[in-house]
Amino acid sequence: MTEEALPSVCSAKGCGQPATWALLWNNPKIHTPERRKTWLACDEHKESLSDFLARRSFLREVEPFS
Repeated sequence: MTEEALPSVCSAKGCGQPATWALLWNNPKIHTPERRKTWLACDEHKESLSDFLARRSFLREVEPFS
C-alpha cells in the first residue's frame, strides 16, 4: 500500500494556496527552547501570519518551504 503525500498548503484560515514559507515558532510558556512548531504560509499570508506570531513573541525563524 502506497501513501500519497498530502499537498502542503498555507495555514491561513480558508487559504488553499501552496505553501512557500515555513514559519517556525514555539510558545515559551509551554515548549522547551529548542522545540519548533511549524505553520506554512503562501506569499500572500507570510506577513500576516508572521506578525501574528511575532506579536506574541512566538516567532523564531522564517524559512523558504519547498
